[in-house]
Amino acid sequence: MEGCIFCKIIKGEIPSTRIYEDEKVYAFADINPILEGHTLIIPKRHSENLWEIPEADLSAIHAASKKVAGAMKKGLGADGVACVQLNGKSVNQVVMHYHFHLIPHQPGGPDLPMTAWKLMPGDMDKIKANAEKISRAL
Repeated sequence: MEGCIFCKIIKGEIPSTRIYEDEKVYAFADINPILEGHTLIIPKRHSENLWEIPEADLSAIHAASKKVAGAMKKGLGADGVACVQLNGKSVNQVVMHYHFHLIPHQPGGPDLPMTAWKLMPGDMDKIKANAEKISRAL
């Protein structure tokens, strides 16, 4: 897609630090890492978000994420990996090209804010009503 920074990275028009690549996906080091080793995995074919990405590309991203996460464990000594994916500007998706974040945590490293939310019991009537709405929409 014209003007998409990730499409330009895939075409080699913008430099990146490649970590993994196959026929469907490209994984590279995030230039604004949350923690050391922060990696983005993107489809080579442009899709804006989870609602648009073809299932084959989504499957390829998750297969690649398993490989990269394993390499993070082996190569960096990661004891955990946060997997983060945002869809839409309202949830802070900045680049409108589907991308999957892998953020490795190393022993003794800082907590990741996105993994440290407080569990709060929900209203079971609302939980059931929303679950029914989603199920009916399927």
